[in-house]
Amino acid sequence: MTEGKIVTWLKSPGDHVKKGESIVVVESDKADMDVESFVEGVLGSIAIPEGGTATVGEAIAYIAESEADLAEAQAKASGGASAPAEAAAPAPVIATPYAKKLAKELGVDLGAVFGSGPNGRVTAADVEAAKAAPPAPAAPAAPAPRRPRPPPPRRPRQPPRPPTETSVSDLKGTTVPLTGLQLAVSKNMLASLAIPEFRVAMSIGTGAFDALYRRLKSKGVTMTALLSKAVALALTQHPLLYAAATADGAGVTYSEHINIANAVAMPDGGLITPVLADADQRDIYSLSRDWADLVKRARAKALAPAEYSSGTFTISNLGMFGVQAFDAVLPPGTTAILAKQMVVNLTADHRVVYGAQAAEFLVTLKKVIENPDELVF
Repeated sequence: MTEGKIVTWLKSPGDHVKKGESIVVVESDKADMDVESFVEGVLGSIAIPEGGTATVGEAIAYIAESEADLAEAQAKASGGASAPAEAAAPAPVIATPYAKKLAKELGVDLGAVFGSGPNGRVTAADVEAAKAAPPAPAAPAAPAPRRPRPPPPRRPRQPPRPPTETSVSDLKGTTVPLTGLQLAVSKNMLASLAIPEFRVAMSIGTGAFDALYRRLKSKGVTMTALLSKAVALALTQHPLLYAAATADGAGVTYSEHINIANAVAMPDGGLITPVLADADQRDIYSLSRDWADLVKRARAKALAPAEYSSGTFTISNLGMFGVQAFDAVLPPGTTAILAKQMVVNLTADHRVVYGAQAAEFLVTLKKVIENPDELVF
């Protein structure tokens, strides 16, 4: 993620904000995320309005320590130049709460005090030093800052709109821009071209595996969870298959976790890969429950980044459409992806895995699927 779009402000300027409280909803390329405040205070001003876009690290709002600091936060958002040059308000003063209290008691003008703290913050010692110094010549009083405009009314967070139906005739001769999710998928697919991929395929008998699924389906077990568990158990014997090449291609990073990502098509186009974390260590019932929840929240764009970006092995399954076999594109940052329709087709990064190692993994997976009793524990 390099930038995000402001979807909804949950707080308005002047509202009290608690540490850890959600204050804004930000849309990334794959999810809508609630952003929490790291501090307690008062929301002084909003720098990026709803519908605006901010890069990672860019300030989108300013939080004041107290209501008395609101003017300072509002001046920060406007660059300290909200009034015409000939009637400019004094630059905002950053000071500790005790320094402000002490300045008021001693009658010291904080605007005339040099701040020795971080980022020019005025400390209590600075105030005491200013009090002890000879008085400076009086300066003409600056006009009072203009009252800020009342904050816009807050709007409730809206659920994602269902995709609208568009006829083929409506699309003829038009260019439709990609959604944020589709654009992210496009960039990842282009990035995958830099990976020296190769593929191996194997036919696997699924009689016992399908029988197990039919027996457990009434208990809430899903095919995705069952297959993810089978793949995870096979991966425990082949750590290279869930490792990844380093960015410079000069080494291999072995993962501590077997996190199985499964591709899910989104209603408005694009796809996302929710992750079943540590699938080798969990039972198929908890995996099934988690998968149902992940898919529901994925389609509502409510996944946290770790829930769709932490996969160490990916499964792409088109068997429900009657597809017999296909070549899956390898997501950057992983070493292998399994296309399932029993013929299974494994795509791997040749910098990390060689043909014999990929084939050995499929042999292990074949044993697990054809003898699936150990999937239930």
